[in-house]
Amino acid sequence: MKKLLLFLFVFSITFIITPEKNSAAENLQAIIDSLEEGAVLKLENKTYEGNIVINKPITIIGSDKTVIKGDGTGNVISIKEANVTLKKLSVSHSSMDRNSAEEYAGIKVHTNGNVLEHIKITDSFHGIYLSQAHKNKISYVDIKGMGKGEIAAQGNGFHVYYSNDNLLTHNTIEGTRDGMFFDYANRNESLENNISDTRYGLHYMYSDENIFKKNTFTMNTGGAAVMNSNHLLLEDNHFIVNYGNQSFGLLLLQANDNLIKNNTFYMNQRGIYIDQATRNTIKGNKISQNQIGIELWASSNEQIFTENLITENTIPAVTIGGSGETNLWSQDGKGNDWGSSFPLTDLNQNGIGDFPITYRSSLYQLIEDQELSYLFLKSPALAIYEKMNAVVMDDKVMFNDPHPLAAAKGSRNVLLIGVIGLAAGLILLKGRQILCITFGRNGRKI
Repeated sequence: MKKLLLFLFVFSITFIITPEKNSAAENLQAIIDSLEEGAVLKLENKTYEGNIVINKPITIIGSDKTVIKGDGTGNVISIKEANVTLKKLSVSHSSMDRNSAEEYAGIKVHTNGNVLEHIKITDSFHGIYLSQAHKNKISYVDIKGMGKGEIAAQGNGFHVYYSNDNLLTHNTIEGTRDGMFFDYANRNESLENNISDTRYGLHYMYSDENIFKKNTFTMNTGGAAVMNSNHLLLEDNHFIVNYGNQSFGLLLLQANDNLIKNNTFYMNQRGIYIDQATRNTIKGNKISQNQIGIELWASSNEQIFTENLITENTIPAVTIGGSGETNLWSQDGKGNDWGSSFPLTDLNQNGIGDFPITYRSSLYQLIEDQELSYLFLKSPALAIYEKMNAVVMDDKVMFNDPHPLAAAKGSRNVLLIGVIGLAAGLILLKGRQILCITFGRNGRKI
């Protein structure tokens, strides 16, 4: 009898303790808290409960089906210690509360020197939020928002706040408010990211000395908005089919001393839009098939446009609000290639046209006075409007290029092949119907 009672006692103790141990083993926060600094935690192919806080330098590695799902009340993952590494995770379900003082995110980083790679983030207000976090590396992150219809109800793909010297590379962002938003963030590098279906693919506010190279913006309301930010380098990026009311490939607003180099602006409502900006250099870009190639407000001074290919736009360039006489359309004797719309001779075969190109137009007044004028820039009535105004009033000079470039043999064909290839890729990725609705057949508005 005593043996039976002893057996029942041991069995009952085991029954009570075992579930507690199993529960602790499944509690991700408890596991993290039990680790030593520098430990490597490998997660299984299953869903773990957030929200978790990482407060020691550790490495967490998941697998193809590892999910960390928040409870919808905060950040799914908060990193509050430096030198943390996260790899191969799916993260979802942060708080979507827009009225909280906290800016919630799938992953919120408060520290320096962390590595985040091969991560998928969905169903979160911001995707990744860097808050006073420096020298982090974020790569191969896929962030999906709720789409354009829900832009106002969500945050940004990357929100970089008072954070410097970070590297963001090979990331994909779709359907968030802004793709990448930099606020008082300096010396960050963004390389080879793909951003689509957002309000602004890139948005800089009070952020200086950043580098943005080899990124692709497609089907955003605005490709990149650079505001109150200086000494940036935007190079080798593609701004393609960024289209909507008052849309643009690139906006420079109160932005100074920036270098815009070797980018492609293709099939945007406005390729480049410049307002209240000073001393920016626009060099070597391909600006093609936009409704307006360059819209330049006279509040902007000392821009330099040189060695750009500006061709097959409905309006190549327009100056609005004044003369804009301090802006230059050539540098060191090299102007721009204006394509077949401005035939030129080059008798001495030095690559420079023998005569300046001056473009006059009355459309600036229409664009300045009527916000809806952009809707009619593809209309056949546009040419009639120009001819009528040329008779009754003097057209205004939009630009004067003293040293226009003669096209290098075959260069325009190479550009055409390249942009057609990019457009074909868009059709495959985004759907033929979207492009046809926006531009009509053969890429033309109907």
